[in-house]
Amino acid sequence: MSTLTIVLLVILVILIVACIVLYFLGKRAEKKQAEQQEQIDAMAQTMSMLIIDKGKMRLKDADFPPIVLESTPKYLRRSKVPVVKAKVGPKIMTLMCDAEVFPLIPVKKEVKATVSGIYITAVKGIRGPLDTPQKKKGLFARLRGR
Repeated sequence: MSTLTIVLLVILVILIVACIVLYFLGKRAEKKQAEQQEQIDAMAQTMSMLIIDKGKMRLKDADFPPIVLESTPKYLRRSKVPVVKAKVGPKIMTLMCDAEVFPLIPVKKEVKATVSGIYITAVKGIRGPLDTPQKKKGLFARLRGR
């Protein structure tokens, strides 16, 4: 056999092994995520709140309790997360938000939100439906539109 075919066979075997490892790691991560989602759903409660402000900021800049920062892995502490400041009853709270729900949250309006701990998982409007933001155009759609 020539050296080229040997090198290609070795690369093919390495790629197959890598795909198998990634498959099993993905399965494990999927199970772990499903368990976490069950816990979030079990702890969920509906609250009425007035949204004061929202934005994406780093965890240490967001005024979360120190235990939240300690329980977060070090590599995620510098990443930006969607944060909402809301008045829940007489208290002003800083809450973390799901990335899919974040664009739906209106500022300076009252909403009914499903909250699990400090994490907002769903939002409904109290007085009428919420405004859905327009989807951003992709690169090819912008180029075609010109």
